Amino acid sequence: NKTMAEAHQAVVFAFNITDQGVEFEFDHDALLRVWASGVRAYKKWYARFKNRLRNGIYPAKPSSLLTMMLVMIFATMFGNDLSFGYVKQLNPLLVRYLGVVPPHDTYASCALIACILWLLVVLIYKLLIGQMLAYHGWMYEARGRVSRPTKVWAVLAKTLLRNRRPGLFSFQNSLPRLPLPSVGDTVRRYLVSMESLLGDEEMLEMRRLAAEFQSTGIARKLQFYLRLKSWWAPNYVSDWWEEFVYLYSRDPIMVNSNYYAVDAIFVRPTRIQAARAANVSWAMLQFWRRICREEMPPILLNDTVPLCSWQYERQFATTRIPGEERDYLMHLNDTRHIAVFHSGRFYKVYFHYGNRWLEPCELEAQFQRIVDDKSPPAPGEAELAALTAGERKVWARARKDFFRRGVNKTSLDAVERAAFVLVLDDEEADYDPKDDSKLDHFAKSLLHGNGRNRWFDKSFSLIVFANGRIGVNAEHSWADAPVMSQLWEEAVITYDIVCDGSLQGHTERPRAQPHPPPVGPQRRLSLRHRQPASRCHRPAERRRPSPGRPPAVRQRRHEALLDEPRRVHPAGPAAGVLQGQRRRVLPDIRGLHDPAVQGGPHGDRPVLHQRVVRVCSRYGKRR
Repeated sequence: NKTMAEAHQAVVFAFNITDQGVEFEFDHDALLRVWASGVRAYKKWYARFKNRLRNGIYPAKPSSLLTMMLVMIFATMFGNDLSFGYVKQLNPLLVRYLGVVPPHDTYASCALIACILWLLVVLIYKLLIGQMLAYHGWMYEARGRVSRPTKVWAVLAKTLLRNRRPGLFSFQNSLPRLPLPSVGDTVRRYLVSMESLLGDEEMLEMRRLAAEFQSTGIARKLQFYLRLKSWWAPNYVSDWWEEFVYLYSRDPIMVNSNYYAVDAIFVRPTRIQAARAANVSWAMLQFWRRICREEMPPILLNDTVPLCSWQYERQFATTRIPGEERDYLMHLNDTRHIAVFHSGRFYKVYFHYGNRWLEPCELEAQFQRIVDDKSPPAPGEAELAALTAGERKVWARARKDFFRRGVNKTSLDAVERAAFVLVLDDEEADYDPKDDSKLDHFAKSLLHGNGRNRWFDKSFSLIVFANGRIGVNAEHSWADAPVMSQLWEEAVITYDIVCDGSLQGHTERPRAQPHPPPVGPQRRLSLRHRQPASRCHRPAERRRPSPGRPPAVRQRRHEALLDEPRRVHPAGPAAGVLQGQRRRVLPDIRGLHDPAVQGGPHGDRPVLHQRVVRVCSRYGKRR
C-alpha cells in the first residue's frame, strides 16, 4: 500500500483494487491542466490549418470562391449559362450518382464548375508570381538607368502583388527554385575564390586538378545527381549545407559556430537588470507569437521581392542535440516556459499561464525574485553548461550515460524544451568611447562568457548584464544571421522603449488588472524533511529503503518522487494567478552519481565538476 501510495502521486488517474472494492483516485488540478493543454493544442492546430489554407490559395481569398459560385448560380437562374453548356452535361451525372434532385442539381453543378474555374485561376496566378520572382535582371541594373524588361517586370510585380497583405509563409509555394549552375561555371567560381588563398605554384596545381575533374566522368555523374534532386527539392543544397557544414562537425560550437549580437550601445532604457530582461523577453515572445500566427509579413526587397521565410519557424524552442557522429536539431511547435540561468542556478519561468500571456511587469517580478535569491547552487549545477561548450562527441556520450532517465533527464528537458535561455549575468558590461577594452570585454562575454555560464546548444540565449546591458548568443546551424538580426532589431528598437521617469526604470504595470504577487522561492529543504508535492492527495508515507538496495539507487528513487518543488500560494484577489510560474530546474544533479559512491541520501556527494573531469578523462578529453 505504501508503494502504491507513492506511485499514485505521479499520475493523474489511478485505481486500487482492495477487499472493499475498487477505489478511484484522480488529481483535479492535473485534469484541468490536461484539459487546458488539449484546448490550447486544438487552437494551435486550427490556426496552423487556417494559415496553410490561406497560404495555399494566396493571393486569392476564400470569399472570392463564394462570390464566383453566387455569380455562376444567379447567371444560370436568369438564363445566362456562363459555363458554356457544361452545367447541362453535369446535371445527369449528379442526379445519377449523387441522387441530387432538380433544381438542386443545377445549383450543385454551378457551384462545382465555379470551384474548378476558381482553382484554375488561382493556379495561373501563382505561376505568374513564380515567373515574376524568377527574374533577377533588376539586381544588375546600374543606378539611374533601368532597362525595358525591368520596367515591364516592375509594373507586373506591382499589379500582381498590390494590396494583398501576405502572411509570413504566403510566398513559399511561389518562390523559384535554386538554379543549378553548370560544371564549368562551378569550377570557374571555385578557382576565383581560391586565388586569394593559394600561392602561384599551388594555384597551378589546383587548375590542373580542376581540369582533370572536368575531363572525367565523375563530374557528369555528380551533376546528373544534382539535377535529379533539383527536380523535387526547391533548394538542392540547403539540407546538405546544414548537415555537413554544421551538424557533422565534432569541434566545439562555442566560438567556432556560435555568434553574438551587441546591445544598442548609445541607448539604454534602464539600469535595472530584471526590468530590462522582462521587457526584452516579452518583446521576443511577442515576435514569436506573430511568427506562430503568421501575422508578420515576409521581408520584401524594394517592397516587392519576398525572401524565403522558412528559417523563422525554428527560431524559438529549438535546440541542437549532440550526437556521437552528428548532431540533430530538435524543434517544438509549442512551449510555455523559458529557462533562466543566474549565479550558477537554473530556473524554469512560465510566460503563459491561466490561458494568457504574462505582462512584462509580471516577468520582472519573477526575474527579480531570482536575482534576489542568494541560495548557493547545487553541487555541480554551476558547471553543467560547460558540457555544451566542449567537443560534441564528449557531450553526446555524457548525455547518453547520465541524462537518459530520472531527474537529470527531466531537468535537461526543461532547458532544451524552453523557448530560449535567459542569462542574468552577475558581471557588468558597457561601452566607453575612451576605453576600447570595455567593448572588447562586452563582446567576449557575449561570445563565450567564462565557458560555463552560456547554454550554447539553444537556438539563442538572451544575456542581460547586471547594469542593464543586453546581448545575445546564437547557435548557427538552424538559420542564417539575418533571421536573428530581424528579431534583435525589433526587440531592441521597436519594443524596448525607454521607461517613464515615474517608474524609475521599472516596467509599466497594467492598468486593467492588479499585478499579482510573484511566487516565492523554492525552499531548499533537506531530503528528510521533503514531502511529495500533491494538493489533491494526502502525503504518502516515507518508504523505508530495503537493506539490499545500493544507497545511490535508493537516493535516486527517493529524489525522483520527492523532488517536485513546493508552490507558494499568494493571498489576495489575484491569488493563484502566478502559481507555479517560477520553479528551480536543477535543484541538484543527482543522477550523475558514480554508482561506486556510497553517499546515500544524507552522505557526501562529489560536485559535478569532479564528475565532468572523470567523464572527460574517460573519453580522453579533459575539460
